[in-house]
Amino acid sequence: MRFMKKLQNYINGKFQPPVSGGYIENIDPSRGVPFSLIPDSSVDDVTQATEAAKNAFPMWSGMSLNQRSEILLKLSKGIEDRMDEFVAAESLDNGKPVSLARQVDIPRAVSNLGFFATAVLHFASESHYMEGMGINYTTRKPIGVVGCISPWNLPLYLFTWKIAPALATGNCVVAKPSEITPYTAYLLSEVAAEIGLPAGVLNIIHGLGSKAGDAIVKHPDIKAVSFTGGTATGAYIAKTAGPMFKKLSLELGGKNPNIIFADCDFEDMLSTTVRSSFANQGQICLCGSRIFIERSIYNEFKDAFVEKVSRMKVGIPSDIDTRQGAVVSKDHMEKVLSYIKLAQEEGGKVLAGGHQIKLEAPYDQGFYIAPTIIEGLSYDCRTNQEEIFGPVVTLCPFDSEEEVLKMANATQYGLAATVWTSNLKRAHRVANQIHSGIVWVNSWLVRDLRTPFGGVKSSGIGREGGWEALKFFTEPKNIFIKE
Repeated sequence: MRFMKKLQNYINGKFQPPVSGGYIENIDPSRGVPFSLIPDSSVDDVTQATEAAKNAFPMWSGMSLNQRSEILLKLSKGIEDRMDEFVAAESLDNGKPVSLARQVDIPRAVSNLGFFATAVLHFASESHYMEGMGINYTTRKPIGVVGCISPWNLPLYLFTWKIAPALATGNCVVAKPSEITPYTAYLLSEVAAEIGLPAGVLNIIHGLGSKAGDAIVKHPDIKAVSFTGGTATGAYIAKTAGPMFKKLSLELGGKNPNIIFADCDFEDMLSTTVRSSFANQGQICLCGSRIFIERSIYNEFKDAFVEKVSRMKVGIPSDIDTRQGAVVSKDHMEKVLSYIKLAQEEGGKVLAGGHQIKLEAPYDQGFYIAPTIIEGLSYDCRTNQEEIFGPVVTLCPFDSEEEVLKMANATQYGLAATVWTSNLKRAHRVANQIHSGIVWVNSWLVRDLRTPFGGVKSSGIGREGGWEALKFFTEPKNIFIKE
């Protein structure tokens, strides 16, 4: 233990240990063993970070847009220059294949910072002329100190997705990455120090959500909170921060439907559905975990899907042929396995997977689950209602649009959906009737950084991305001038 690397908090431009002196083990999911230690931060660390952010705010918000843009572009370039290091760290921390971290996670983090660094230069306000009276115009000013709390499934990707628009609009940030996957956020703090990001502008606090995260939510000087994570935690944040009149952006859970009509492009649909079901071990809030198939092609789809999924290689993240790595933790593995057991108790039939996988040493204690396909469940059973967030999908046939829409909309969630059809009128009609913040037609996970991102119902409050994010991190002020 004494030889493990100790990560540090990044407060006021300096690396420092937690006030308590306590640390938490950081586990490598692929081997099931600790490989580093992270600060067990508390309210004292958050207080220090918030004070640093408050002190930095007048300077940072007073900079020109071009000055802030140039600094954020340097931060983006700093990640890109250390691409291999970030990729390896993300895979080690999360258990995902190295290939996925290289193709998606780290490049997207680079893009997030680059996008908002330039988008803020084009962020325009409105004016409204009142004939014979005068003119109204709207200004948008940064809020001040904001809190950003990100999840473990796409660590740097979603961490930068929050801090980039916050910083671009002139706010100072107190940010907490997940305690399960802190490593790339720590590397980002190294990059921030290397490029000379002014002290106090970005403060990164490591630790448990129940301590460090809670302190961010409750701190009176943190005026807005952007959170991505579980719905239960989001409800707690809303209950806690609501009476304090903080601005809230909550991107929460999903139980997304994948609706497949018989007139789809079958091969395109099949290959994309494998990916939308099991990418990142199914640990993406946008994965289509409930697959509805028009009855006339149900058996054809089932046979082809099971065959394709059964050939997916579950293996160590560094293997170039690995298509599914380890899930993020032992606790999460046990949760996913418990849902597979529940599905069987509810009458489901496991068509593929359904079990833990044991690899050879030194990966024999890793957290691997075979990609799992289940059929024969009612649309309203617990397995089809509750978020599993793992490599588990269910299959269900349908006979009509009305039936599938009823089943698709029958959960508390409404984050994303996928529709497969070659009928353009049907595509518009069905997409319009799905209770969801995002709908992909004949595709999945096509993300344009300019578009709003978020869900309805228990999937969250507010939207991220594009102008929506820049609006969230600013306060509008209307000014009227008489003619």
